[in-house]
Amino acid sequence: MPTLKAGDQIRIVAPASAVEESYIENTIESLEGLGYQVTLGKHLMQRYHQFAGTDQQRLSDFQEALDDPQVQAIFCARGGYGSVRIIDRLNFDRFQSAPKWIAGFSDITVFHAHINCHMGLPTLHAPMPVNFSSTFFQENLKQLNRLLQNDKPKIQFLPDSLNMAGKATGHLVGGNLSILYSLQATPYELDTHQAILFIEDVGEQLYHLDRMMNNFRLSCKFNQLSGLVVGDFSEMKDKKRPFGKNFREIIAEYFFGMNIPVAFNFPAGHTENHVPLRLGSAVDFQVHANGASITYL
Repeated sequence: MPTLKAGDQIRIVAPASAVEESYIENTIESLEGLGYQVTLGKHLMQRYHQFAGTDQQRLSDFQEALDDPQVQAIFCARGGYGSVRIIDRLNFDRFQSAPKWIAGFSDITVFHAHINCHMGLPTLHAPMPVNFSSTFFQENLKQLNRLLQNDKPKIQFLPDSLNMAGKATGHLVGGNLSILYSLQATPYELDTHQAILFIEDVGEQLYHLDRMMNNFRLSCKFNQLSGLVVGDFSEMKDKKRPFGKNFREIIAEYFFGMNIPVAFNFPAGHTENHVPLRLGSAVDFQVHANGASITYL
């Protein structure tokens, strides 16, 4: 993967939902402040219903960014919905011969899963321009910049009463659980063989979280894992007749007795503080009484 330096070009595109000009402008200023040249997809500010332009417009911008040799990194402006509508029409041949960083999260999990698991290349699970108003954005952007420059910092995070101690090595994969669920039984589904799985989500019903977890259990995705990292599950919902467990308890139930390390409280997802992760990379993952850590290998 390229090691970015001052003057390198970052392209901002919108493969999913429509974007607002304000957070694009603010992100350009921040990236230029780090020394990068910033260019924009031709249709970035287009709107077609809830999308950032038609499928063809969003596809065209993403394909052009993949193919342009002057672009060293692609930043997705926001998630929402729409990436799955174009993934099967993208041509990754030039990207595979000359890889570049792709950064984003939530709906961008579609690209992470495909590139990490079916091309063997890393991507960056990271905050996006839409997150600019977060009080942590500038700090998270500095953390992202370290990854763009091929620095591999050790990440430590807090303990949790439902953590399961242990240590493992494997490739870090995952992203938004709902998106991963939607990719099951497709050519873009997640490969969890000896992997360290990271998951996060937002706004789901608790019973539906259990449904998704059970789907991964029945498809034997969990049996293949070496470890689990649980990020933020924000704005979770319940019915008038309560499900009876919170999101942490629902997730933990599927891993009791599996003898793999499991850690909650990773600061990433639809939350103010979103620590970037280099998905698709080999990591050492350890969970102990004082917390947990991820070390890139």
